[in-house]
Amino acid sequence: MGPFYFPFDNLLCMLLGISFTVWITLLLVFIIVPAIFGVSFGIRRLYMKTLLKIFEWATLRIERGMTEIRRSGSNRDLDGAATLSSSPLASGSSSSSEFEMSDIFYFCRRGLESIVDDEVTKRFSAEELESWNLLTRSNYNFQHISTRLTVLWGLGVFIRYGFLLPLRVTLAFTGVSCLVVLTTLVGYLPSGRVKNFLSETAHLMCYRICVRALTAIITYHHSENKPKNGGICVANHTSPIDVIILASDGCYAMVGQTHGGLMGFIQRAMVRACPHIWFERSEVKDRHLVAKSFEIGCTVYPVAIKYDPRFGEAFWNSSKYGMVNYLLRMMSSWAIVCSVWYLPPMSREEGEDAVQFANRVKAAIARQGGLVDMLWDGGLKRGKVKDTFKEEQQKLYSKILVGTQEDRSRS
Repeated sequence: MGPFYFPFDNLLCMLLGISFTVWITLLLVFIIVPAIFGVSFGIRRLYMKTLLKIFEWATLRIERGMTEIRRSGSNRDLDGAATLSSSPLASGSSSSSEFEMSDIFYFCRRGLESIVDDEVTKRFSAEELESWNLLTRSNYNFQHISTRLTVLWGLGVFIRYGFLLPLRVTLAFTGVSCLVVLTTLVGYLPSGRVKNFLSETAHLMCYRICVRALTAIITYHHSENKPKNGGICVANHTSPIDVIILASDGCYAMVGQTHGGLMGFIQRAMVRACPHIWFERSEVKDRHLVAKSFEIGCTVYPVAIKYDPRFGEAFWNSSKYGMVNYLLRMMSSWAIVCSVWYLPPMSREEGEDAVQFANRVKAAIARQGGLVDMLWDGGLKRGKVKDTFKEEQQKLYSKILVGTQEDRSRS
């Protein structure tokens, strides 16, 4: 006798087959094919505007609930402040041009300030939003203000993890797989115009699919300043997806950190089709080779990238989250919204060395993107404090003493 199938099993298999077919069809028609040709139906923009209205309503409801709580007298005010007595160094004056015991209090205060609110750690931490965006990174108390807010939060969790996350994982797998396969195939072609054209087409197509996988809504400004062949594009580095954001609007030969695992496998496939440069930060020779980018005298095209944290946090705190955790957090957020500014090209001025030129480019990027122009690099969050920064504090103390001595001589 042959196997006997229950009618329910046949119906279930048929429904699963229909669902899978519809799912793939929707992906191809509305996302993958338009992404390949760089076409947008405006669905993501409408989606963003809808989210903003929901966030505004939730914020108003929260403020109303907090007002009711304050009126009922159930809130608590926690105000406290501790101030250390200042030493003469704090005001830049001293009663003596030599070291005094009271100078210790100045450095103790500065040390405590650095521990409580140091300017390094807070640059690598996600800021708390003023309004609730229905994500778990916001204040957890917000979802308990009212039943409607709690239901809305639960609905948001279901949409993000039940619909958006599977959709984005499917698109990401499609985009990365196409990138690896196509760049590998193009790598076997001889160098020439045909290979360059196919490489650019493959990269653009795959990166645009990956952008859809993040539901990235990108606004490009001043496209007339886009980098051109023969120049170097320099941008502020916030997240690993900075590459996807820029490469979906143009092709670049990238310079970046060498990785292992899946990321390293993708890098090796990409370098077959395009002359990317992957280096190791721990190798001094590699760092010097990359640093020569600012010494060869070519035109630099600065680009500023600014992410909107209301829809999802794109910043990767690599010391706190691994790559898988980071990708999960991004793909389960509402969207990745950012603005990209193409700044006018810059060149080294007469008498300007490479370091001064790099600092000038960095300052222009920070000014356009509304970012803080800091002197230290991102490696400070993991490594020890460099001797140069220690010397700066020592010079500051010396200047205070010397300045006081000069004031005395004048008087």
